[in-house]
Amino acid sequence: MSDIAVLRVQRLRPDAHLPKRATPSSTGYDLYACLDEDLIVGQEPTLVPTGIAIEAPPGYDVQVRPRSGLSSKGVQVTFGTIDSDYRGEVLVTMYVLPYREPHTIRPGDRIAQLVVARTAEVVIEEAEALSASRRGAGGHGSTGS
Repeated sequence: MSDIAVLRVQRLRPDAHLPKRATPSSTGYDLYACLDEDLIVGQEPTLVPTGIAIEAPPGYDVQVRPRSGLSSKGVQVTFGTIDSDYRGEVLVTMYVLPYREPHTIRPGDRIAQLVVARTAEVVIEEAEALSASRRGAGGHGSTGS
């Protein structure tokens, strides 16, 4: 019996691509647009279909994350968690930054990545106070620039 977890993927349309790593060392599995025709993504959030549904193994977290190549062009992907009991189509929320031109997504384009990680079970415990730390309650930017 193998210790490797299995992420089950169902093609919802025949032209859908299964998630795939670009290189053996890639952390994320590329997600592909499953479209009948080109789709223009502008500043308003747009749901881009992938044509797949997934079943995460128990104890695993699956997240949709941006691709750095698109991000560097101002094309943004909203981070998202796919709950282990969700069986619907994986949709990717995309938009472009206000100072960028609309971006064309073509059928089969790599649009985002799936990152799969183990989850940790924790018990939530209410506390009257928390232990002291060097950083304390310092927020954004409190550890330097």
